[in-house]
Amino acid sequence: MTHRRPRRFRGGGKRGGMRGAAAHGAEPSRVVSGRVVDGPGPGPRYAADAAPPPPHDGLYDAGLPADVFVPSAVSPAVPPAVREPAAPAPAGDVGDAIGDGRSGGYGNSERTPRPPRSRGRKFALLILTLVVALVAVSVSGYVWADSALTKGIDLGAVKDRPVPGKGTNYLIVGSDSREGMSAQDRKALHTGGSADAGRRTDSMMLLHTGAHGTTMVSLPRDSWMTVPAYVSPDTGVHHPARKNKLNAAFSLGGAPLLVRTVEANTGLRIDHYAEIGFSGFVGIVNAVGGVPMCLDHAVRDPKSGLDLTEGCHTLDGRGALAFVRQRHQEKEGDLGRTRNQQKFLAALAEKAASPEVLSNPRKAFSAASTGLGALTVDNDTHPQDLASVFRMMRGGSDMARLNIPVTGRGLATRAGSAVEVDRGRARKVFEQLRKDRPVPEKADG
Repeated sequence: MTHRRPRRFRGGGKRGGMRGAAAHGAEPSRVVSGRVVDGPGPGPRYAADAAPPPPHDGLYDAGLPADVFVPSAVSPAVPPAVREPAAPAPAGDVGDAIGDGRSGGYGNSERTPRPPRSRGRKFALLILTLVVALVAVSVSGYVWADSALTKGIDLGAVKDRPVPGKGTNYLIVGSDSREGMSAQDRKALHTGGSADAGRRTDSMMLLHTGAHGTTMVSLPRDSWMTVPAYVSPDTGVHHPARKNKLNAAFSLGGAPLLVRTVEANTGLRIDHYAEIGFSGFVGIVNAVGGVPMCLDHAVRDPKSGLDLTEGCHTLDGRGALAFVRQRHQEKEGDLGRTRNQQKFLAALAEKAASPEVLSNPRKAFSAASTGLGALTVDNDTHPQDLASVFRMMRGGSDMARLNIPVTGRGLATRAGSAVEVDRGRARKVFEQLRKDRPVPEKADG
């Protein structure tokens, strides 16, 4: 009897394997990458430890593909593989790489597709981007604003200072500096003098803020006070303490001596100092487009150049400077002028914060850059401190405005007519401020 070599089934797929098995009436066996897989059913079962059968009777052809069906019915010498129930393959094991049982063991499972970003995640990413951008703009804006300020006044070097009290104290000074003004400007603004003339103070205000709101106390420039001993910055000559007008302290020793004089006569420690000259004041008013001001009487002052009728007006820089400087048309003279100054500063702050200015980027930037460039401040004053001053200047129901209490005007002195301070009442006002307690507006009456 002639021995016939059994037919080989090629293709290795499910169709070829099943066709060969059906032709021989036997259950197909399969060798898959070193594993023996038998039996019908919806999917193959795997024997984890099965090894490929050894060659025998010429039925195992080394040239056959690794994955080929061999009919077990024609190879009785090959013992059936010992199979144990296969444990479910863990995720990522070879079972996942081979297939899921529905593809005959040849389907490769695909990676789970990444879900598209939700609208919520996109929105959160957008918000984060905007926040980062705003922070960057804020930081750069802060650096610009801080660098625009003129500094150089070291309050830490001031001698014989009182102990700090509660709250924060600002000294706001308007000087008669004509720096940066041409001869034509000085003539038009009725300032007189020259660009290099010695500076004096036209106005001084103490601004206290604390737990009970804000109190603004004007210090008339002609107030008769004790100027502490000092060394002249120009000549180096030592001068003993003596009585003089308050604005003389500024001309004799600059901002440091003015701060010492205010502290010595009020008992309040000055935390921040800010000064503005004529040119800077005019520039700020023009930058915001003028400031509305209502008068209960007509004012005509040839010395300041002010000529206004009774009623409401919008003052430009020139008119505003004349309004805050004039005193000869005021019944109370210098005291009346300080009240006009308080009133005007509140109106200026209100205008600068109005939608008319803030909604116009060009006007808002012009006002900010002009204001910052016009100020001279101490070394520890920064934009956030000036922002606090700005908010306080706007006033409101929690702000008290008053003059330092005085006994009268027209005090005859070697320096001319002066304003005599009521020391008893003034001491009570400043003691209240030092303890951060409310001060009634009538305290100066």
